[in-house]
Amino acid sequence: MEYDTARIAGSVLIPLGEIPGNLQRLESADHVVFFCHHGMRSLDAAAWLRSQGVDGAQSMTGGIERWSTEIDPSVPHY
Repeated sequence: MEYDTARIAGSVLIPLGEIPGNLQRLESADHVVFFCHHGMRSLDAAAWLRSQGVDGAQSMTGGIERWSTEIDPSVPHY
């Protein structure tokens, strides 16, 4: 599983298929930034959440791969 291999400290795992079931939780969050390996699935998730009225939902451009390259090299590449 990706989350077991590479994750950002403090992040919370919500698998893509479980996002609709977590809508109420996500609506009440101060800030929502989705990320995945390269940023494509998270882009879809953020777009869906915005379509549900959570205007501040974002996707991390480049995903965890970019994060590990540019921000935190201790996060492994996979």
